[in-house]
Amino acid sequence: MSSEIFQASRWTKGNLLFATRIEVTEKAVIRRKRSWFSVDEISISIHKVASVHIKTGILWSDILIESSGGSDPLASHGHTKADARRIQQLIEDYQAAPENRSAAAQ
Repeated sequence: MSSEIFQASRWTKGNLLFATRIEVTEKAVIRRKRSWFSVDEISISIHKVASVHIKTGILWSDILIESSGGSDPLASHGHTKADARRIQQLIEDYQAAPENRSAAAQ
């Protein structure tokens, strides 16, 4: 199972000590946000991703991944523009893969 991990910049708000990470696999999108004594982890199945919204600033991008299941959206800020586009492209590619199309139909 291949996956890519994208880490937010430590120069952005909320990421100074513990940077947010987004992992995109062929089965799910996972956001991990660490703190001193815990890890906040949110995951959305690839075939449940309804939309990926990227808001780009001068240096950094905010990513909002919404699910079709009605749960809270997965949000992260402080990623590079290239990383944000790569996350969106990976999600679209995995959703278009034949094994994910058949899983979504079930």
